[in-house]
Amino acid sequence: MEVGIVARKGNPDAVAVAARVRDAVRSHGETVRLDERTAAALDDDAGREVSSLVECDLAVAIGGDGTFLFVARNAGGTPVVGVNLGEVGFLNVVPPDEAEDAVLAAVEAHRRGEMPVREVPRLAARTDGWESVPAANEVVVQGDRRGPGSGIDYELRIDGSRYSGGHADGVLVATPTGSTAYNLSEGGPLVHHDVSGLVVNEMAPDAGMPALAVGTDATVTVDISTPTGAVVVSDGRNATELDGPVEVTIEQTTPPMRIAGPESDFFEALGKLS
Repeated sequence: MEVGIVARKGNPDAVAVAARVRDAVRSHGETVRLDERTAAALDDDAGREVSSLVECDLAVAIGGDGTFLFVARNAGGTPVVGVNLGEVGFLNVVPPDEAEDAVLAAVEAHRRGEMPVREVPRLAARTDGWESVPAANEVVVQGDRRGPGSGIDYELRIDGSRYSGGHADGVLVATPTGSTAYNLSEGGPLVHHDVSGLVVNEMAPDAGMPALAVGTDATVTVDISTPTGAVVVSDGRNATELDGPVEVTIEQTTPPMRIAGPESDFFEALGKLS
């Protein structure tokens, strides 16, 4: 079995936890792969490109939810265990002092062929000839900047039927995992992570409709008539400028994000937001 480990960039506490987890996995007779930055911080020759996490049997993300999403983007379908360093922790659940035990428990479960894994939907935006980086939290279609004088003119359709349209800063489509992130700051609803659905949320519309919950198999289409086009952003990163007019389709994609280790207490994590 091969375990990939990634520590939050520039965080000495994360590097210290990574060292403990690395040593525990190796003492358990398994192979360790570190991303290049973590390997350099530990002076370890096991460093590889972070994209090689797709070749591992298990990945360990040590940091906050941002670190978890970074690891998941590069891990493909590899299950990820998250070690939380004091952040809210919707994705990174394991406390630092329990990191070795949680990772070794996953290793033992993998050996038995029964490692429990929870699957979380990912989204992708598409146009003719282009597809976004998969997003675990949200895909945003917006103007080149926010505020007066910017935004997009659009029609919003769900499974081909018109739901709304007009002018807005943008349109956000979030997974349940992402409902507690950007969607929440835009006035969208909280969605428990056990709920199977997506949130479609117009951002500062001139008129618009309420945020809408749809099934995970829904097709969301944002038809943009603005000549200057739009910018599509996945999980706050990988912004892509599209010339207008353009039709952007947002749908569930594969593989899903796969989470190993203990489950988060949704309501306990919510309490940390206040």
